[in-house]
Amino acid sequence: MTNTKPLKITSNAFRDGGDIPAMYTCDGEEVNPPLIIENIPFGTQSLAIIVEDPDAPNGVFDHWIVWNIPPERIVEEDRIPGISGRNGAGKTGYHGPCPPSGTHRYFFYVFALDRSLDLSIGADKRKLQEAMRPYILAQGTLMGRYTKREQPPAY
Repeated sequence: MTNTKPLKITSNAFRDGGDIPAMYTCDGEEVNPPLIIENIPFGTQSLAIIVEDPDAPNGVFDHWIVWNIPPERIVEEDRIPGISGRNGAGKTGYHGPCPPSGTHRYFFYVFALDRSLDLSIGADKRKLQEAMRPYILAQGTLMGRYTKREQPPAY
C-alpha cells in the first residue's frame, strides 16, 4: 500500500457506530445505504466494497461483495455500482442486516485500487481479497449497528 491518507467513509443515512435505518435491512426495503467516499487517492482506477457482520452466530457473514466500482465520491443507495460477488446467503448483490438476535455490527470496508479486477461475477470474498491485495492504494471503514425488530406474537 502506498503512503496515502485512509479513505474516509461516511453515509448520510447513519453515523459511524450508529444505528442503520431499517430501510436498509431485512425489516425494510433491503437496499444498500448511500456511501460517501473521501480521500480517494490519485491513480485510483476502481473501488471495491466488502460488507460483513463479525457477530453472526456461525462466524463472519458477508453481506455485500462488489468490485470494479468507478472511483467516484458517492455510491448511491439502492444501486449495484460494480460487479457483484457472492454474499453469505449464496447470492449476488446486497443482503441487508438481519441479525437473528441482539445487536450486530456491520462493517462497510471500501478499498481504492490502482486497477480494475478480472474476476467473474459471483466470486467470493476470499477471491476478491486475493485479487485486490497487490493493488490497494487506500482503504477505509464505516461501521453501523442493527437490532432486528421484534416480531409481534401470533394470535
